[in-house]
Amino acid sequence: MDNRQVVLKLSDLTMQFGGVVAVDNLNLVLHKNEILGLIGPNGAGKTTAFNCITGVYEPTNGSIEINGEIVIENYPKGKMKEEYKGLNAGKYTKSLVMLPDKITKLGVARTFQNIRLFKGMTVLENVLVAMHMNQEESVFGATFRSRKARREEKAMRAEALELLEKVGLYENRDDLSTSLPYGKQRHLEIARALATHPTILLLDEPAAGMNPQESDELMKFIGEIRDKFDLSILMIEHHMQVIMGICEHIYVLNYGGQIADGTPAEIQSNPAVIEAYLGGDE
Repeated sequence: MDNRQVVLKLSDLTMQFGGVVAVDNLNLVLHKNEILGLIGPNGAGKTTAFNCITGVYEPTNGSIEINGEIVIENYPKGKMKEEYKGLNAGKYTKSLVMLPDKITKLGVARTFQNIRLFKGMTVLENVLVAMHMNQEESVFGATFRSRKARREEKAMRAEALELLEKVGLYENRDDLSTSLPYGKQRHLEIARALATHPTILLLDEPAAGMNPQESDELMKFIGEIRDKFDLSILMIEHHMQVIMGICEHIYVLNYGGQIADGTPAEIQSNPAVIEAYLGGDE
């Protein structure tokens, strides 16, 4: 029996667009301080699952729990009730939607496949922008720089500098974000996500476009931030050296459906996974 704390749980998660089932009955559990992998060929539904977790998409069916509380739940209704192709059509009866900003405030942060830094801003400014979601002063007070707003701004700047120190970007604090080497731009994107004070971090292909040295540095970086910031991490990745080298448990999707889960060693030798990636005999 696994007694570890569950911080994220997907139950029968299904996302259907018209007649296409992008994610089909995904059941996934992320434990506290775990680094979990989600892999599969292109188009398998991995990023769609991330979009459901973060409130970008309203799933067609199933539920999402964060720290034991169901924050998103849905079931097929309206026209979709007739078109639904997934499983468990009658299992869920609530329509509970949480928008991305609310999900973020629950402690979930994410990065994207393509780096989305603010190009005209410095490294420090990129981090400060993310921190403003936790600002307590009103828009009016912030606009006219009330005493409280100035105190908050000073505190956020100090916190941002401390964060950059922890992730090895302090020396680059005044550099334009786009002037950084590619690997450091990835680190900055992750640092910006950390600025929202997450407990759960979703990484969408963080090693995309990296050379072997950068990939090795990324693995070390992810392990360090997990420990320094007490994180639980769910990551999508096509770079098998990275996913097998850092994840403790891996889930595999193919054509939206879950075909396997297990340790890296179990996944590497799983016939269904090998066939999904390499193709089977005719």
